[in-house]
This record gives sequence, structure tokens and C-alpha cells, in this order.
Amino acid sequence: MNEIPGAEDRVSTSAAQAAHELRVAFSRLRRRMHETYDRGDLTPSQTSVLSRLDKDGEASVSDLAAAERVRHQSVVAIVSVLAERGLVARSPDPQDGRRQLVFVTDDGHAFLEERRHAGEGWLAQALEDQCTETERRTLLEATALLERIVQS
Repeated sequence: MNEIPGAEDRVSTSAAQAAHELRVAFSRLRRRMHETYDRGDLTPSQTSVLSRLDKDGEASVSDLAAAERVRHQSVVAIVSVLAERGLVARSPDPQDGRRQLVFVTDDGHAFLEERRHAGEGWLAQALEDQCTETERRTLLEATALLERIVQS
């Protein structure tokens, strides 16, 4: 019998268990990696908007609010803080001069890159110190499987 509510009759016990354990492990890994870098006094919401802009490119506040699933006013406040910090800037929308597009500045890109390097550096050292070469190869193979799942 599956231990995951709603998973009965749809997936095997091993699939349900793997899904649960992966979720828990990734949550812990993410939390641990976040501990390795200076957040620069940004809230999780501010970090999320900055990361989204970095990944997806410039966007209007309305588009960001929809993508982040928060109120328009919340994104206005977030963008204001990020702009004050020099991490984002605004420019007129070439399609609609009444709107502005928000984009990540060079300082914003540097801020995010520094955070990524800190987290990856910690993880690489932990893998070096705590895993054998065979275990690291197994992790690479598992990562390829997870990427295949995500891409499907």
C-alpha cells in the first residue's frame, strides 16, 4: 500500500517512496545551500523575482505578478527594493510606452552569480569530502535521470 495520499492505484510503492524521499532530500539540500551564502538582506520573494528576471529576461510588473502568483502591489514593492539596491532597473516597453519593463542589472547578475558559486562550492567540497568517486558517478547518473524526468 502506498504511503502517499492520492497515489493509490496510480503509482508503485517504490515510485511513491522515491518521490517522497527526493522531495525531502532536495528541500534539505536547497536549505543547506542557501545557508552558504550571504543573502544580502533580500527576502525570499525578492530573491525569487530577481532570479526569475535573470532566468526569463525582462518583464513587466504585471507579468512578474502573474508568474510569481502574487498581487501586483507586492511586485511593485519588491521591484522598488531591488531597484534601490541597484539589482534591477526599468526601461520603457517598446511595444507600449505606458508600461515599463524590469530587467536585471550587471550588479544583479553579479549578485546572483556570487550566490550560485557559493552554493556550488560548498556542495562540491561536501561531495569531495563525503563521497567516493563511485558515489559521485552514481549521483551524476541519477542527475541525468532526474533531468530526463523534468524534460518530459
